[in-house]
Amino acid sequence: MFLQSNPTAGQLGELGVQRPDDVVVVSALRTAIGKARRGGFRDTTPDNLLKAVLEATISTTGMPYSELGNVVVGNVQLSGAYAGGARTAQLRAGFPDSVPLNTVNRQCSSGLQAIADVAGAITSGSIEAGIGAGLESMSFGGGVAKKKDEAAPKLDVDVEAIFSHPVAAETLIPMGVTAENVAERYGVTREEQDKMAYDSNMRALKAAKEGRFKAEIVPVKTFVTDKATGEKMPITVDTDEGPRASTTMNGLAKLRPAFKKGGATTAGNSSQVSDGAAAVLLMKRSKAAQLGLPVIGVFRGYKVVGVKPDEMGVGPAFAIPPVCEALGITPKDVDIFEINEAFASQAVYCCKKLGLDMQKVNPNGGAIALGHPLGATGARQVATLLNELHRTHGKIGCVSMCIGTGMGMAAIFEAEGQRFKGMGH
Repeated sequence: MFLQSNPTAGQLGELGVQRPDDVVVVSALRTAIGKARRGGFRDTTPDNLLKAVLEATISTTGMPYSELGNVVVGNVQLSGAYAGGARTAQLRAGFPDSVPLNTVNRQCSSGLQAIADVAGAITSGSIEAGIGAGLESMSFGGGVAKKKDEAAPKLDVDVEAIFSHPVAAETLIPMGVTAENVAERYGVTREEQDKMAYDSNMRALKAAKEGRFKAEIVPVKTFVTDKATGEKMPITVDTDEGPRASTTMNGLAKLRPAFKKGGATTAGNSSQVSDGAAAVLLMKRSKAAQLGLPVIGVFRGYKVVGVKPDEMGVGPAFAIPPVCEALGITPKDVDIFEINEAFASQAVYCCKKLGLDMQKVNPNGGAIALGHPLGATGARQVATLLNELHRTHGKIGCVSMCIGTGMGMAAIFEAEGQRFKGMGH
């Protein structure tokens, strides 16, 4: 249906046209999303989350390690973008040391950037197959707390110089305040924000009840420590912990502003701090055919844009149009959107700015309900998107998110073949 004869920059092939050098998706899996510091993954180290999705990617597809050219892992909070920890997780997952790995940090888009990096390497011919993954344990993230008598660590930026530059200074504004800026500047009401939060929870609960997430979630056997006894109790985490069945519009309206006196951004209409991991296996179409692996989707292109740092949440509104344009479509041609709900204010604004049909946006709930494990979110969204496209017989999907310090990213995927059975069947 959507064809164009001359592919443009930022586009990988043409919608509706199958070519041997297409970058295809063979598998997209994730862990359940746990509540940071309170949920089932609170005592699970990040490497074990990543290990779980890497192991499952191989076990469910039978992908030969020898055919993997690289593994790229997105991460935000952990030291050094978790380069060392990710490599150890990969090796413990059974990968031979001959399969390389690197990590990437583009803040909230890190998981999607990892996928894009693998796709780019495949397109350039440097590899034929690879895994784009994402990981975040906000239970463990944020650095090591200093000891009582220890001096504060040295800052690794020139704070005085940053504050003397008006735009650079905006990057230091807390994310919650940037959400308030978006609401104030673009007229997003408290009721609109609470309505998105309510819908997010109700949709996520319905999706879970109907088993829509089963194919994409990797059950993780782990443990939690009893705070009273110190006993380690074995558990299996296979269900997202964030969705709140008690959510009501009246209850949301009673919550106090979390970031600004008189503001509209609350704990109820913001994303939750979370733990989780996800992994997407990509390769050339010709390689998938050679290995006899089923194609569930095609990576068609992506764009990253810059926006004002003090309203970073508007990013998707400016990233989605150019990636659609590169493919000869408009946002109205997209069947399903996965737009990260970092804060309801920015997600509402982006949808209104683009004139999106809200029934197409996060039909299984978003980060307000499911949670937002920063580095994993982009890869998690791809798994949820492709499963939903197959479930509803949709064709074109878009993953997008805002990015701290003032950016936005969007990518287009095309569903193809049969729904991946993943872990749930």
